Amino acid sequence: MIDRMVCSKPQCVTAPGTGPPIAMAEQGGTILLVEDDDSMREAIERLLSAAGFGCAAYASVDALLARGIDGASACVISDLRLPGRSGLDLLAMMRELKIALPFILITAHDAPGLRQKAIDSGAAAYLAKPFRGTALLEAVRAAIRHSAPA
Repeated sequence: MIDRMVCSKPQCVTAPGTGPPIAMAEQGGTILLVEDDDSMREAIERLLSAAGFGCAAYASVDALLARGIDGASACVISDLRLPGRSGLDLLAMMRELKIALPFILITAHDAPGLRQKAIDSGAAAYLAKPFRGTALLEAVRAAIRHSAPA
């Protein structure tokens, strides 16, 4: 299969990545996705679904918070720049509330020092858009593996 870039255009949806999907029991729940760009959100949802992951998607941090975050989720993927609160704001809130879900930050607005700030804030991974679908799937799998109890 040819791996294409994940971008905000529907035709850019990637084929499933390399490696077997993680069974739902190993995942510990669904992946929470926060992305304000409709086409990007739909592309990532399709990618995760094709790879065997459950996904609950939201257009803003406030929409996610209205639903509530629980420890049964597998991880969070969030855009950096969102309406209202940012992805880094969400990560900080989760850490303050002791919600220890793996967190993957994605952004089209990469800047010097931003990757390090995200990692220092507790993000498991940081991806600059456009990124390959396999890169996101590898980040998700690694984040879930590293957060699983030994």
